[in-house]
Amino acid sequence: MSDGREALLGRVKQALGRTPDEEVRARDRVRAWAAESRTAFVPARGQLVPEDRIGLFVEYARAVQTEVERVSGPAAIPGVVSRYLRRHNLPQKLVMAPDPALDEADWSSQPLLRITRGTADDSDQTGLTLATAGVAETGTVLIASGALRPTLLAYLPENCIVVLPTDRIVGGYEQAIGLHQEEIGELPRSLNFITGPSRTGDIAQKLELGAHGPRRLFVVLVDPEADGSGPGA
Repeated sequence: MSDGREALLGRVKQALGRTPDEEVRARDRVRAWAAESRTAFVPARGQLVPEDRIGLFVEYARAVQTEVERVSGPAAIPGVVSRYLRRHNLPQKLVMAPDPALDEADWSSQPLLRITRGTADDSDQTGLTLATAGVAETGTVLIASGALRPTLLAYLPENCIVVLPTDRIVGGYEQAIGLHQEEIGELPRSLNFITGPSRTGDIAQKLELGAHGPRRLFVVLVDPEADGSGPGA
């Protein structure tokens, strides 16, 4: 804590005039409030059985111009990605997160698809990364920053492809953050909630896509295979 901040908080504490016992009770009240508020405001809309959560995610994602396709197992991912690029008349080329979980997909099945691993730069038209979770109540994907999942992949290229295992679709935002914390144990440098492609209505009150990020967002939903394998966080 900086000296200035410590001095300011010290004056506030002195003005409150609390005894040491009152200070302890006040801290306990704040801790209790914070613990209760984590689940106090989770909308009921997303609290569904797994298959219904997936359906709700797809509904809301498509409502904000997110393209969504569901496949069975990671082996189907490369074919879906290649078809997406052809559908939008894009080069068969992308930069992909260096996450080992994405290696479960058989990328050699698409020999015309040129893949580089790492972060994106200005020359990349399409980036592909792996989501930490999906939020059913708004059709949102959560991407946690890290060396294996560079944040620029979701923001710099005009086309963003996100792989999302269906067993990682939860009801609300709090559950998505909780899922990350339970597995990793600490928060990353940034948590990025992405709902649809970048847009703005500031220009002549007309909706424009791609103003501050990707013009297109494509989410590949991957059902786990029978043996439980598949890309995950």
